Amino acid sequence: MQLWRDNDPQSIAGVLGAMLATATDRIRRRALLLVVAAIVGGICALLAGVSAWLFALGACLALGLAALIGLDDDGGAFARDGEHHGRFGEAEPVGGWRAVLDAVPDPILALDEAGTIIHVNPAARELHVNARVGGQPSLLTRDPEFLQAIDEVIDDGRQRTVEVQERVPIDRRVRITLTALAETFEDEAATDAGSPPRVIMALHDLTEQDRLGRMRVDFVANASHELRTPLASLVGFIETLQGRASSDPAAQQRFLGIMSQQAARMSRLVEDLLSLSRVEMREHLPPRTAIDLNETVAAAIQALEPVARASEATLTFIPCEGPAIVLGETDEIVQVVQNLVQNGLKYGRPGGTVEVAVRRIRQGPSMRLAVAVRDKGPGIAPDHLPRLTERFYRVNAKSSREKGGTGLGLAIVKHIANRHRGELRIESELGKGSIFTFVIDEQARRPSD
Repeated sequence: MQLWRDNDPQSIAGVLGAMLATATDRIRRRALLLVVAAIVGGICALLAGVSAWLFALGACLALGLAALIGLDDDGGAFARDGEHHGRFGEAEPVGGWRAVLDAVPDPILALDEAGTIIHVNPAARELHVNARVGGQPSLLTRDPEFLQAIDEVIDDGRQRTVEVQERVPIDRRVRITLTALAETFEDEAATDAGSPPRVIMALHDLTEQDRLGRMRVDFVANASHELRTPLASLVGFIETLQGRASSDPAAQQRFLGIMSQQAARMSRLVEDLLSLSRVEMREHLPPRTAIDLNETVAAAIQALEPVARASEATLTFIPCEGPAIVLGETDEIVQVVQNLVQNGLKYGRPGGTVEVAVRRIRQGPSMRLAVAVRDKGPGIAPDHLPRLTERFYRVNAKSSREKGGTGLGLAIVKHIANRHRGELRIESELGKGSIFTFVIDEQARRPSD
């Protein structure tokens, strides 16, 4: 009665099913004995003149006894099956610990008592192609500290963490945590196929973390250098104006002009740094506003007309046919166009032409829109192209500083393109000029249409 009170109908059904399965199994195992008993009983019944229905009743009782006899001999099978099904509803699946390790997104390997690999989850197979069941951990790395840590964990059961620097096939740093499993878990896992796990080895690839750390250090160093140069210039000129040039009007005018240039350079650098920071903070949030790319690019070019006239350059715009609808941030798209056009005006041929065109391109099954900025400048050598979007990278640092460049313009463009789920393409040929193309997905129409 306790079983009926403490379990729900589904659990009770499981108990009854287990009891029926056990009874059927016992009858099956006693089938030969029952057949012999039925034959002998039938002969005796016929000789004694017993009626057929009494013989049938006796046979039924014999079947019932065959199903019930052996409760104690079977070690309480009914009780165990009923308790297991009543509490859990179903039997524990074979290989449960392997399924758990496979579900972990981090690279995990399991070792047995001898230190042999007995399981490799999918993430570990991606990280280490040499990791395989039946192999040795030395296939991953032959680092002595790592191999010694495995032996120590197996011996004393204490968790250990080691860091391994790999050089081949690629340069990377991996943190490996070795954890010994309790003996009780090993006993339970021994029911699974193969040896039970003794040590769980978790791998954490630190390569990307190290790369980002180096990038931060380089960024701070470059930013400090870029700010230090104009700041030192300003301090020097101020000291000069306070000293020998305090009574020289011509020198004062010349120095003040240089100071104004250096202050403007610092202002541009700080503005670009803030702009880059804002874009990076929102890079994971794609824009949701529908805008017309033709209208946005036209507005950006119109604002640069005075700059083009001052450079004695010609600025042309070729829109694409029909509405060019994209999901974008207007101010950021304008910044992309202005950064690319200003580069064309700065580094193109004096008195040359900078052409901006919006066109449709097909990429796979979808249509995309491309904003291409073409200049007729001297072009860029192929070895510089992969690094152009790095922060503070310049093909010609001296020329860039003289023309007011901060080395952050294309880095900003790249991050804006990433936020818009687009891309920046760069083509250049020495002596013929360069083409910078910002590509973004086209929308069929405005959501409000």
